Amino acid sequence: MPKLLVADGNLGIWAAARQVWPEAGEQRCWNHKMANVLDRLPKREQTEAKRLLREVVYAESRAGAEKARDAFADRYADTYPKAVEILAGDWGRMTAFFDFPAGHWRHLRTTNVVESPFAAVRLRTSAAKRFRKVDGATALIWKLLMVAEKRFRKLNSPHLLPGVLAGRRYADGKPVPAEERRAA
Repeated sequence: MPKLLVADGNLGIWAAARQVWPEAGEQRCWNHKMANVLDRLPKREQTEAKRLLREVVYAESRAGAEKARDAFADRYADTYPKAVEILAGDWGRMTAFFDFPAGHWRHLRTTNVVESPFAAVRLRTSAAKRFRKVDGATALIWKLLMVAEKRFRKLNSPHLLPGVLAGRRYADGKPVPAEERRAA
């Protein structure tokens, strides 16, 4: 049973995942969210906005992320309220990674680790347009994924995974002591 699902904003994905794994947490992809926010800003504002958004994403705590989110809102609320609204939307899903070990955050903030290998597949299959036989397409896709697998980034802090799977609780990336878990 997965403890956390990471996906983009496609509502169908979340509905299907909830049916299959109702107990799993949900984390939205920050790369997709940042792109959605930046799409609501003119090019001249995007460099500064990207810097402010990175402060949100890479904050060391949930409170730090909220403070950075509020700084972004203070900067853009009057001129680009839609960008601020998009950033604030789905906030619980955007910050779910804070409930897991800090060593895992890099992997939990984005779906790019999954999407990158499939980008190569999409590039090759789009270039081919169509295949005469399904077996040819299947072989190409399989080989591309096998090559990509060799470059997959390994999980940081893999020694923490058994604790996560056993239900150990984390707050802002740090383990919650057993006595606090019992009191809650």
